[in-house]
Amino acid sequence: MTVDYPPRLVALQAQLHRVRSQHEELCATLPWSADPLEGWQAREGVYSHRGDVEASPGYTPQQRARKAAFERRLSRLTGLVLTDPFWATLAREDIVEARMGLKRAHLVQGA
Repeated sequence: MTVDYPPRLVALQAQLHRVRSQHEELCATLPWSADPLEGWQAREGVYSHRGDVEASPGYTPQQRARKAAFERRLSRLTGLVLTDPFWATLAREDIVEARMGLKRAHLVQGA
């Protein structure tokens, strides 16, 4: 299926990809728990995919604020993409395939 996406929608999707990637990068730097929690030691016979786990200091107020800002931005961008009037121009049975195609459209169109 070939879809001619509006440039604005392609740009929104590309922005959503970038923000999601930045959010994932931030999350990778955060402690494992948002709140301070004790760690634990792996014990023989007890499955632990992480091995020993150090205590988590929890997120700092700045980390909480930055993560929340990313999540608000992701929510807004997702809403803009999903509710774009363009989707109403497609046959109902084509929408899922078209939405999946949009995820790669910025690569094809060079956005």
